[in-house]
Amino acid sequence: MQLTKLLDYLAPGQGGRIVAIHAAEDLRRRLVALGLKPGNEVRIVRRGLFTGPLQVRIGTTDIIIRRRDARQIEIAV
Repeated sequence: MQLTKLLDYLAPGQGGRIVAIHAAEDLRRRLVALGLKPGNEVRIVRRGLFTGPLQVRIGTTDIIIRRRDARQIEIAV
């Protein structure tokens, strides 16, 4: 059994493999277009203050996503 968390709950330096995206279809398509798709490895680089955005690394690419969007992404850690 694998331990899963939502992407929003990982600390900088932590990461894992995307298991699922629990979002509306339009948001899911946007996240997949950014490279956040099931099976990909991601890592949190930096967290914005309070409810600020997250800097996420996918391979060699860094993207910034809203925290509320990160709460839709389930990660196997």
